[in-house]
Amino acid sequence: MLTCPTHRPIYFCAVPVDFRKSFDGLTGVITSVFELSVLDGHLFLFINKRRDRIKAMWWDRDGLVIAYKRLEKGTFEMPRVSDQSTHLTLDATQLSMLLGGVSLAAAKQRRKRLTITR
Repeated sequence: MLTCPTHRPIYFCAVPVDFRKSFDGLTGVITSVFELSVLDGHLFLFINKRRDRIKAMWWDRDGLVIAYKRLEKGTFEMPRVSDQSTHLTLDATQLSMLLGGVSLAAAKQRRKRLTITR
């Protein structure tokens, strides 16, 4: 079971990526699209053109890790992005919903109330 840290941003590349790319190729995409370093420890997500595969890449203290998910049926829902944007930031809940097949557009996040007890 993979778990991702909730305190780190999750960057989703809205531009489809050639999935023949591996560590070096995806590092180049991270540098050009996100303008970040892969060594920062963030989680980077990539989707293919058919939207039936997702790759996740992150730096894990002593090396790069790639996780890959391929759907046998259906496609992943693309999060909404503006026409000019090449990427967006997700949180851990949105990542879980995306990987679990929950519609991000239909899901509503309730506003949390702060309760102070004395």
